[in-house]
Amino acid sequence: MSNNPIFTGAATALVTPLNENGVDYEAFGKLIDWQIEEGIDALVIAGTSGEGSTLTDEEHREVLKFSVERAAGRVPIIAGTGSNDTAYAIDLTKYACEVGCDAMLVVTPYYNKATQKGLIKMYTAIADASTKPIILYNVPSRSGVNIEPATYAALAEHPMIQGIKEANGQIDKIVETMSLCGDKLDLYSGNDDQIIPLMSVGGKGVISVLSNVLPKETSEMCHRFLDGDVAGAAQMQFKYFPLVKALFSEVNPIPAKAAVAAMGFCEDYVRLPLTTMEDATKAVLLERMREAGINV
Repeated sequence: MSNNPIFTGAATALVTPLNENGVDYEAFGKLIDWQIEEGIDALVIAGTSGEGSTLTDEEHREVLKFSVERAAGRVPIIAGTGSNDTAYAIDLTKYACEVGCDAMLVVTPYYNKATQKGLIKMYTAIADASTKPIILYNVPSRSGVNIEPATYAALAEHPMIQGIKEANGQIDKIVETMSLCGDKLDLYSGNDDQIIPLMSVGGKGVISVLSNVLPKETSEMCHRFLDGDVAGAAQMQFKYFPLVKALFSEVNPIPAKAAVAAMGFCEDYVRLPLTTMEDATKAVLLERMREAGINV
């Protein structure tokens, strides 16, 4: 499976431009075009950064369809279709397959905190219903449950389960997972401050918040590593570390939305329970963006 990964390099966990009237599709289209022109390797739509959890069902489906049409095959479109309601996740996954999404990103079920057995059953049910590959998304800080290495190994046997977005931050668990799964699962970092560490144990790249503002550079960082320039890749990880910290100084995607808005792409509008960025942290974010060469 790893001989044909969904993508290698950087996929942007793209923010969804919103305003008081709903999704701003004009802004969204320009943002998608800019990301692709800058050389991003793939786009994740309606994930955490895309505020998928507060999109209405109609909006969620429409942003997936719109993104496929706008990208027009230029890069893979990965649909955020996870839910703590398995039946809904299956329904959304089927829809995403129908409208031409290239893969699914399916988060562990939040709030109801599945057992490892429950995770295997849930992911198997979703994968059985999908005609496109699935990336498992492990983010215990948000969902309250961790996918254990043995669980990954069991799920890796499913032909439609192809990748991991790993955001548990536990290098020992990630090493154990990769030792068990080998080439059966493609590993992507889910944390922008750990791109190169995860690639060093076999990762294919990152599903990134940083690339909302630096798509070209985030992709370059990954491809330097993949091309053997480990030192150069590490230097880029160090260079953008202060900006990464600023992008996570408040709950994602609050800073990412503020950053993209500051670049002129959309309104700085997030839906409750998220609120716009505090003045003090926003001032630091803008300064870190300028230091990274972004014109704001």
